[in-house]
Amino acid sequence: MPWLKGRDKAMAKMSDSNLEKSTIIQKAIASCCGAIITSLFVTPLDVIKTRLQAQSNPFSKGKCFVYSNGLMDHICVCENGDSKAWYKKSGHFKGMLDAFVKIIQIEGIKSLWSGLPPTLIMALPTTVIYFTCYDQLSEALKSRLGKDDEHIPVLAGALSRFGSVTVVSPLELIRTRMQYRKLSYKQLYTCVSSKVATDGWFSLWRGWSSTVLRDVPFSAMYWYNYERFKKMMCKEVGAHEPTFFIAFTSGAASGSIAAVITLPFDVVKTHRQTELWESETLKIPQRDCTSTWAVMRKIVAKNGITGLFAGFRAS
Repeated sequence: MPWLKGRDKAMAKMSDSNLEKSTIIQKAIASCCGAIITSLFVTPLDVIKTRLQAQSNPFSKGKCFVYSNGLMDHICVCENGDSKAWYKKSGHFKGMLDAFVKIIQIEGIKSLWSGLPPTLIMALPTTVIYFTCYDQLSEALKSRLGKDDEHIPVLAGALSRFGSVTVVSPLELIRTRMQYRKLSYKQLYTCVSSKVATDGWFSLWRGWSSTVLRDVPFSAMYWYNYERFKKMMCKEVGAHEPTFFIAFTSGAASGSIAAVITLPFDVVKTHRQTELWESETLKIPQRDCTSTWAVMRKIVAKNGITGLFAGFRAS
């Protein structure tokens, strides 16, 4: 799960460099800058991955795929067959490196960031909410529990992720619906209103549970291990404040551990969300068993336990 790991490492390093008296606005700006830098590094890898997938198994109209800009995952619905969308461009790639070189040579370097601008509209606010909440919760908990309490990173990380996912989930659902139906704002309002009237307000949080089951444990483990590794390394080298190397190494190690442990939930989340959207776009009747555990059992029955760790190398 590279997008979570990469984003949290970048943000954590920026958090360490901030002064203790930084204002909320300063921290939000730092989060925003870190988010943009992360997306610029991670997006090309996901664009190449998507192009390779489309080459081996062309996307048909209504099919869905996951696009990651390094900050958060987005469900993208494929357009019609004669579309000139970036993921439908022809190419004969032999692998990631070959795709990287050919895309730059034939299409220009900007093509490595195809599809990025629209996703940043959602990803940047999410990142700012998440890291600003984490900083504020950490400070509040330190004043109550003491600054050395080991539970603070776990609680602050889990609660801030839970809050950001809950706030953004309905907005991301609306963005996806607007993208594939090409709706105007007036049509979108009508569509959402009818959906709420038919299925209730909770229908706007469709797919929320699978995202929370992945993101909240990841965040709790990431911040706990990050703070712990940072203290251990500072003590080992006799540093009073973490250096760039200490912050980077702590982030890489804690991100890797959290990514591997939560990978099964990432696989299930991707499976559930693509299935949910394809059932709507392709008018496929939704099966009854769509809970996280039901999907997990189905994946294990079909691909074995290794199916829950698909994409292990990438994460």
